[in-house]
Amino acid sequence: MQIVFHERFHKVYTGDPAAASGRLKPVERSLRAQGYEFVEPEPAPLEAIARVHDQLHVERIQRERKVGPLALLAAGGALRAAELAFSGEPAFALIRPPGHHASADSCWGFCFFNNMAVAVADLLARQAVGSALILDIDLHFGDGTQNILGHRRDVQYLHPEGRDSGAWTEDCRQRLDEAEPAEIIAVSAGFDRHIEDWGTTLFDEDYRTVGRWVGEWSAAHCGDRAPFVVLEGGYNHEAMAGAAVALCEGLEQAG
Repeated sequence: MQIVFHERFHKVYTGDPAAASGRLKPVERSLRAQGYEFVEPEPAPLEAIARVHDQLHVERIQRERKVGPLALLAAGGALRAAELAFSGEPAFALIRPPGHHASADSCWGFCFFNNMAVAVADLLARQAVGSALILDIDLHFGDGTQNILGHRRDVQYLHPEGRDSGAWTEDCRQRLDEAEPAEIIAVSAGFDRHIEDWGTTLFDEDYRTVGRWVGEWSAAHCGDRAPFVVLEGGYNHEAMAGAAVALCEGLEQAG
């Protein structure tokens, strides 16, 4: 498991909760304590951003002095994680700003560029893979990801729902079981469904279970390619750290 991270992700770039001071420090500290290798991303090339966002949107984000450079670096983190997964190494993009509420020409929900869509569209455009499955475990539906990729026959987008831990994990299991085979699986990992976060639903063990299921699904369908994870929401910093470690442990257990 490799963690894609840059110290610049600690920077406060807006006043929204996803940009809060110290948001990633507990996660970084906990993942480093597990002994995972950390690698740095480069900013995403504009060519990769332009595959999923129109020119006016890209220019609008770039004009934001604090946001623009960091949004490009976050998208580059997702690209790096996808490339590692393609080479067979599971990867977690510990990045911000998040992305799954960013559509081709608009954004909301603390998002600017759609990091997951950038990464998946890049793999498909380069014909590194012919199909992809995205499992979004965030509390909120990734409308941006669906808007950008939902029309494509080579991409599946899953967003499990459930009023409690048991119902949610059952729905997740069923959706994975019913999904069509794909050549790579990626997780939009929002941790705001945690029992100690906004969603008050899932426990660390649930994230560990989902990680194991994702790893098993990948082993069954994706050949030598590994899963990759891209951070989305999560606002209780300490709870997010425990959930992130559990998800990574689950992925490793499946391996």
